Amino acid sequence: MTEKFGYELAKSLCGGDVIALTGDLGAGKTCLTRGIARGLGSTSHVSSPTFTIVNEYDGGRLMLFHFDTYRLSGPDDFLMSGLDEYFYREGVCVIEWSDIIEELLPQDTIKMTITGDGNLRTFECECSEKHLKYLENAVVKAGATVDK
Repeated sequence: MTEKFGYELAKSLCGGDVIALTGDLGAGKTCLTRGIARGLGSTSHVSSPTFTIVNEYDGGRLMLFHFDTYRLSGPDDFLMSGLDEYFYREGVCVIEWSDIIEELLPQDTIKMTITGDGNLRTFECECSEKHLKYLENAVVKAGATVDK
């Protein structure tokens, strides 16, 4: 269900959209990202970029920039590496462990906290009105439910 939700969400995403993910290890952050990549049309194998910090996936209607900031010591590491420049490219950024760089996130970021495990996952989201419609639509198409 998590991957299907990502797949359906990707259909509405635009260049420049940023999705900030938080959640425990195994909560489904990479699984959601895999669905987003598929929904954008990428056929690449998606894995967590834990040791590279960012993976780029192309081949779809938009590039996907998949970050894992777990190993960064804070926002300065992100800035010193020039990774903030990805926010201004015409792709979609998905950032795992985004709380580490929260103060650097663009204003219109879709923020999601994922809890649970493979059997039942809950997504708590904070986003603009425009993105809320994307999220609600993706949830319904994925066959899940929305609590407001």
